[in-house]
Amino acid sequence: MKNKLLASRTWLVILGCAALCSAATGCQTTIGGQTLPSPNYLRDDLQFYPAGPEFKLSKQVQAMEEYKLRQQGIEMDESR
Repeated sequence: MKNKLLASRTWLVILGCAALCSAATGCQTTIGGQTLPSPNYLRDDLQFYPAGPEFKLSKQVQAMEEYKLRQQGIEMDESR
């Protein structure tokens, strides 16, 4: 009887600790189609990536144009 009581108390302590830990941690949840932030969202470090050029190969096109001009013997100004 004593071992059974000790085992039930141990499980109650474990479940209590698990409930306390799960209540103390925050995470993002989705409720009704809304993504709700965690409690720490004001302290999160956000990363901002500025928008790049619309055409991703602009440097390659510029290099090809410079190459064509060099092949034709036309020098480009280096101020660009």
